Amino acid sequence: MAVYTHLTAGEIAQFIARFDVGALRSAKGIAEGVSNSNWLIETERDGAAHRFILTVFEARTDAADLPFFLSLLDHLASKGQPVPRTIHTRDDANMTLVRGKPAALIEFLPGVSIDDPDEAQAHAVGVALADLHLATRDFTQTRQTSLGIPTCVGMVRDHAERLGEVDPALPDILPDCGASLLESWPEGLPGGTIHADLFPDNVLFVGEQVTGLIDFYFACTGLLAFDLAVTHAAWSFTATGNDFRPSIGRALLAGYESRRPLTQEERQALPILAQGACLRFVATRVEDWFATPADGLVRRKNPMQFAQRLAFYRDRGEAAFQS
Repeated sequence: MAVYTHLTAGEIAQFIARFDVGALRSAKGIAEGVSNSNWLIETERDGAAHRFILTVFEARTDAADLPFFLSLLDHLASKGQPVPRTIHTRDDANMTLVRGKPAALIEFLPGVSIDDPDEAQAHAVGVALADLHLATRDFTQTRQTSLGIPTCVGMVRDHAERLGEVDPALPDILPDCGASLLESWPEGLPGGTIHADLFPDNVLFVGEQVTGLIDFYFACTGLLAFDLAVTHAAWSFTATGNDFRPSIGRALLAGYESRRPLTQEERQALPILAQGACLRFVATRVEDWFATPADGLVRRKNPMQFAQRLAFYRDRGEAAFQS
């Protein structure tokens, strides 16, 4: 989440008036993330306060993909999954326009994201991810990812001559810009609808209970085990020292397999899938590193965090996924 489009209080009030959610009380920009502009909105209706997230979709989010994203939220909410439902306008539309850009109002869910998850929370996330995969088996819409491995390799190559400006070690970690993954990428694994971005800041907890899975704007049709590998790479390392936490990784895998056991082929492919997951985040962060506007209310993320994790999975991947 971030703020690139700076709306006035009057513009936000006009947007809120399109919904039957009460009068605007407050709006605060949210700085985390790099893709869309977001505000925490509070309204008052019938003497009670209500909270929502207002999202303005920026250039990286293709407007043609929005029906998929928003329909997916409503599908999962109807299945009892802990996701925010979309709020429809008075005319029953799940999105509208602000300054010519598509925008949506999304339900605000209780809970907090965890910077340093414990084993119980990692297990709960594994369960929630598997439940998401099972709940979307009858979701008929599809979307091809815009961040496949060939695309990510190309994104890194576009900045190959400048990678050393990010960190002198980055060119050594990715001398081929990740191209070797193209030759070893697995085929024929089970697929379906995946979240593809289930970082700790996209999961809300109350205690050890998952109360919210949020930020579905990278969701797509893909390999289920890739989604698990993304989550493993995002959760199984310390946030500061970037050290691998095997107990967290094991708890995550155990939680997932308590709902959906992996096939032998999926388990064998996890080290390669995890490298691909890390490459994706290196690629997008490299691109953002050189493209983030100076006046954007956004925190630029260092690509080295996931470059180092990619190197870990390349060197010790099999051990990382032992039960």
